[in-house]
Amino acid sequence: MTRPIAKPANVPARTRRRQRSLSLLRPALIVALAATCALAFPTVLQAVRSAGVTVAGPPGKPPGMVAGQIAMSGLQTGACMSFPSKGGGSGKTVFIDPGHGGLDPGVVGTIGQQQVLEKDVTLAVGLRLAALLQSDGYRVVMSRTQDSSVTRLSASDSVTGALTASAEQRDLVTRAACANASSASVLVSIHFDAYDDPAVGGTETFYDAQRAFAAENKRLATDLQNALVSGLGSTDRGVWTDDQLVAPALTVSGSIYGHLIELGPPSPGYVDNPSQMPGALVEPLFLTNASEAKLASTASGQQRVAVALQAGLRKFFSGA
Repeated sequence: MTRPIAKPANVPARTRRRQRSLSLLRPALIVALAATCALAFPTVLQAVRSAGVTVAGPPGKPPGMVAGQIAMSGLQTGACMSFPSKGGGSGKTVFIDPGHGGLDPGVVGTIGQQQVLEKDVTLAVGLRLAALLQSDGYRVVMSRTQDSSVTRLSASDSVTGALTASAEQRDLVTRAACANASSASVLVSIHFDAYDDPAVGGTETFYDAQRAFAAENKRLATDLQNALVSGLGSTDRGVWTDDQLVAPALTVSGSIYGHLIELGPPSPGYVDNPSQMPGALVEPLFLTNASEAKLASTASGQQRVAVALQAGLRKFFSGA
């Protein structure tokens, strides 16, 4: 393979987190699956007191520890939440960004008559990964802990139930700002892939090569990619720079920018304050592939993805 699987004709926008899914992946937005949090790892910190909400845990399970919202203006309830480490503590912070959320479903895959929403799967994996990393002694900050955007939205930010391009761009910029405000050591953005051929599957990871810490970006992306391929037994579709990802931009400015907002360099008026730490965007599985969508939709599959990401982060932090 000489290029990423993503092409403008079949993969939604990513610099900016997809504006629209493929025509075949564009059903009306559904209410988030009530089971999302039930699928999340039960020991994740659920009680979000400082934000005034509780992220519901599985029925019959005791509440988790209290988390605090990072001090930023314009955040949605339950967004940019900080979870303390358990036990020893490594002194490092991992920023986890579960892609999409709220009015932005991301990829919509299907298993028979069942729809699998990318936003639900990314959140479930993110919550599981957070619990694993806490147990490893890391402080964890999550861009979102529920089915919502990260930035607070107004009525003018959506048209016929879908986010406007400017709202999506603002939400992505807010995610990067949250990572910076958390003083994170690394940024991991979790997404799932799509392709017009349902037989296509596998794992891809993206990083930005035009940052001062480009070498660290590449090493992080490589460690995460290798761990995911090993843990999932998936096809290795490679590690790519984000400017190799040919995908439609949300705006003219986004087209000129040509990078993933979460990972890319500054661009006056578009990305004024880019992320300031090594980062990577992972695409563990294709939700347009029925067998991979089935794996991604199950608690056991989500745990496998989370454990693989944990292994990749352990490798990265070990410097081995």
